This record gives sequence, structure tokens and C-alpha cells, in this order.
Amino acid sequence: MKKTALITGASAGLGVEFAVQLAAQGHDLVLVARRKEKLDEVAKSLAEAHGVDVRTMSADLSDPSAPEDLFAQVQSEGLAIDYLINNAGSAGPSLFEEKDWAPQAKFLELMMTSVTHMCHHFIPPMRERGFGRVVNVSSFAGRLARPAGAHYGPSKAYLVALSEELALLLRGTGVHASALCPGFTHTDFHEAAGMMEMKNSLPGFLWYDAETVVRDGLRAVERGKPIMVSGRLYRWLDPIAQSVFFRPLIKAMAPGR
Repeated sequence: MKKTALITGASAGLGVEFAVQLAAQGHDLVLVARRKEKLDEVAKSLAEAHGVDVRTMSADLSDPSAPEDLFAQVQSEGLAIDYLINNAGSAGPSLFEEKDWAPQAKFLELMMTSVTHMCHHFIPPMRERGFGRVVNVSSFAGRLARPAGAHYGPSKAYLVALSEELALLLRGTGVHASALCPGFTHTDFHEAAGMMEMKNSLPGFLWYDAETVVRDGLRAVERGKPIMVSGRLYRWLDPIAQSVFFRPLIKAMAPGR
């Protein structure tokens, strides 16, 4: 039976690549993002290329009501979601440099609360059917504390902890949950976040392409692996970053402000 994947942040970057790879596997798609015109372009291309049904839903997941509204829309259209890809995100403000609290609250809603809210609605029907795959797109930045704004890394660390606990909670139900933790990845994320100068200053061996990252994530969730650090370099670095011996040293070497 054909399955359906819902992908947030599906108008660009890793979201588009998730859509491409899942469509290539023959899955129908529900693409979610704020930019409806861009979503419709992606949907048309994928439907023509792979012969799958592709629907689009416009939503801003920094709005607290968005996950519940999406779930209601999916139910009203009679769709069963088998793959949930929580990919929507942004670079976000600095905790101290952005003086207003409203942008901070919207960022936290988008990066953490909305993901948990989506899981709250979409996982129980998966568990009832005995099948489901949930990928929460985290980051290698969530694996190690660093002096970098106090928002992005901590929000990604939460997704790792959430995914690990979901994996334990769902053991034996046929539903797998996994946190995908890529390092530096070639997408339009850095351009949209105004971070191209930083990107261009880093050596090429630190970067992986979106195809590799998404392939790693989908393989990991199929295998029931709760955390997937994508890219050989980052998989080699991760045990060092988590080591009780090296972690204090790495923190001590981090530049101050």
C-alpha cells in the first residue's frame, strides 16, 4: 500500500531533498511551508517526475495554532500520515543581541514546541496503525555547547532528547523516531540566514550535500536508530564531542565573547 509523508519546511533546502527522495520511493506527499507559491512549484515538479500525489499546505509553525490546524486539515482530507519529517527551522535571533522577546518566543515555538506539538497529534494514529516513521531534523550543533547565541544549539539539543525518549516510548509499536544531526550542509539555509561570509570562510571538507544528509536520515529511521549524525567526519567527531574526557577540553578551547 502506498504511504504518505508530511514534510515541514518543504519549500527549500533539506525539505525539498526529503520530498525528492520520498517521492522517488513512491510515497505520496504533503508539503508544508509558509511560501505557498514555492511549495506549488516543488509539488508540480515532483508529481510530474515521480507520478505521486503531492498536496501543499501553507503554515507558519512559529504560530502556536499551526500544528493543530495542520492535523485538522489532514484529517478533513482523509489522509493517513506514515512519515512525519519535522524539518522547518531557522537560524534564529541571539538571546542577548535581540532585545525584544517576541522574536525569541517565535523562534522557540518554531524550533521546539511545534515539533513536539506535531508529534503529539500525528504519532498516536501511527501507533494505532502499527507503522510510522518520524524524523526530527536536529543538528551537530545540538551535540556540543558553544558560544553562539544560546538559541540554535540548545533548541537542536532538545530535538535529540525528544527523539531518544520517543524512540524508547514507541519501542515495539512499529513506529520509529529519529533525530537527524547533520553538520555543515550545502543548502540555501546559509544564504537565507545572511551567513554566506561564514560559509565561504570554512574549508570544503566540512561540508556535505543535502542528498547525503537526507539519505542518512531516512536509512536511520528505517533501522530504528534514535540518533543519526550525518557525514563520516561528523560521525567520527561525535564520540569525541560526547566524551567525558574531551568535552571539558573542547568547551575550554571555545572562544569567549
